[in-house]
Amino acid sequence: MSKFLVETHYTCTFKIVHELDQLNEKALSEIDNRKDGKVEIVNVTVNNRKTKRSDGKKTVKSDLENIEISHKKESLNTEKLKNELLNKDQNKTGKFKSDKNEKRFQMPDRRKGYIQKATIGDHKIYLHTGEYDDGKIGEIFIDTNKEGELVKALTNNFAIAISLGLQYGVPLEEFVDAFLDTKFEPSGKVYGNDRILSATSILDYIFRELAISYLGKEDLAHTPGLNRSVEDKNEKDDQFLKIVKNITSKGFVRSNYEEKLVDLSDVRINLKSKN
Repeated sequence: MSKFLVETHYTCTFKIVHELDQLNEKALSEIDNRKDGKVEIVNVTVNNRKTKRSDGKKTVKSDLENIEISHKKESLNTEKLKNELLNKDQNKTGKFKSDKNEKRFQMPDRRKGYIQKATIGDHKIYLHTGEYDDGKIGEIFIDTNKEGELVKALTNNFAIAISLGLQYGVPLEEFVDAFLDTKFEPSGKVYGNDRILSATSILDYIFRELAISYLGKEDLAHTPGLNRSVEDKNEKDDQFLKIVKNITSKGFVRSNYEEKLVDLSDVRINLKSKN
């Protein structure tokens, strides 16, 4: 039986993603020598394929049959190559990267949330939050009063990016760790917030506020809580506070909510007709 030699040449297109702490010329010039990149397959195609008999004789029919068989195996080889590179990437990072997008959890049309006004220097900042029905934060909006159109546009789109991340399942803790203690102007004393007295930047203030309100990170606050949160109450003995927890904003109740609510459950009104 004759044997055939099949030479297949592939062209593999892939990209390598590096995470840099700082973006500068030195880091970019040395990026090709780094070994911590994440490899992602973009495309694998057959560049060229040659077949010949091992005994040196020419053949036509057998070569065509061999090419047909090779085409059937092409998809398997491509998938195998892709899996090998992905497994290599998994061994380096300890995480498996999926090409499928995670499901986006849309916000309800009517949602809870709160607005916090504060002043850093001469800049007024309004932080708006939106929550899911279970009280988990799902969006933010940031308004300022003394910024130019460019800064306002960047701020608004930054808030949209954070909101999309939250709706796709990125934990709020990740954003807090990334933007806490960032330093740029305006910075300094904070007025109008009962828990935060100073901030190194607008982003530091915003994510410090969100961490206190939605993650319970009291260590990031500069003043102790005025009241215990709803979770600290004995809900079996205080059904009123349990109802408040279900209907009001989770981020809002961390403030002095007891002074803002009046329990009317025991009040009876006797309406008498004038006739």
